[in-house]
Amino acid sequence: MKLIRFTLLSAAALALVSCGPKQEENVQGETVRNEVVKVEPLQKTEISRVVEFSTNLQGYETMSIAPSVTGKIEEIFVEVGDKVKKDQMLVRMDQMQLNTTKLTFANLTTNMERMESLYKAGSISQQNYDQTKLSYDQTKENLEFLEENTFVKARFNGVISAKNYEDGELYAGQPILVLTQIETLKAYINIPEQFFPKVKAGMKVDIVSDIYPEQTFQGTVEMIHPTIDAATHTFQAKVKIPNGKNLLRPGMYVRTSMSMGKENTIVVPYQAVLKLIGSNERYVYVNNKGVAKRVFVKMGQRFDDMIEISGEGINEGVELVTVGQAKLVDGVQLTISK
Repeated sequence: MKLIRFTLLSAAALALVSCGPKQEENVQGETVRNEVVKVEPLQKTEISRVVEFSTNLQGYETMSIAPSVTGKIEEIFVEVGDKVKKDQMLVRMDQMQLNTTKLTFANLTTNMERMESLYKAGSISQQNYDQTKLSYDQTKENLEFLEENTFVKARFNGVISAKNYEDGELYAGQPILVLTQIETLKAYINIPEQFFPKVKAGMKVDIVSDIYPEQTFQGTVEMIHPTIDAATHTFQAKVKIPNGKNLLRPGMYVRTSMSMGKENTIVVPYQAVLKLIGSNERYVYVNNKGVAKRVFVKMGQRFDDMIEISGEGINEGVELVTVGQAKLVDGVQLTISK
């Protein structure tokens, strides 16, 4: 029985040794680890460069309904959520100051007509005429100002997105209403500086929201900021987004994508890229004269099971380990399997 047991243990040990990495001895008689792997030479591939950014939507125009005169709010004609048209009446303020100015202007109008007749007849001096004309012009301008700020109207089509007062309350500082345009939206995206020469006004931008995962909306680059942010090395582009069906709303989180044309770059199998434990750093192994060498890389655009990579030493012709890379460490001898 002891003989049988010894034989079985010896066979099991032999099986474990045969399944592990291949061991060789160097000229000094030391054991050297050797792994069997498959490699592929790196080569550049033409891709369609698409860059993606996340952002939040904004109303194309937003107007705080905040009259330039303080006083009592006589009436607010709209509620939150109401759709309004351009020049629609939104708020009527206390009219006492306006009515007083109207009476003053009516009196000045009569005086001005009389002064013009006297001036033409040479009965008054230029100075008297100019003083009356100045008072008339100033009062007329003040009357127009009061009319605009007493009867407050919408300057564009939109929806009431906030209401901070009720009828009869005293207005002081905080906007009475907020009017937001939603038939057209805008978004600002921060783009890496490397793409600055390629981004032009009029470029199309695809927009996707998680609320409508099956639908892609389209916007247009309307304006490009002329400077680069020194801290982030990005520049900002303003995107205009038609929203005739009102499916999108200000404040929504969306993902945008832009086509930057064709490029030649290094693309490798996704599984060939490994992640350093405890960090977000990525690396690959390459064949360095028969020895495994770890090279840290940056990942770019993904294409199904392929991924774009870049980094120091990632050049055409370098042999990338594509099978067996998970069991490698720096310096391991490689046996290349065909």
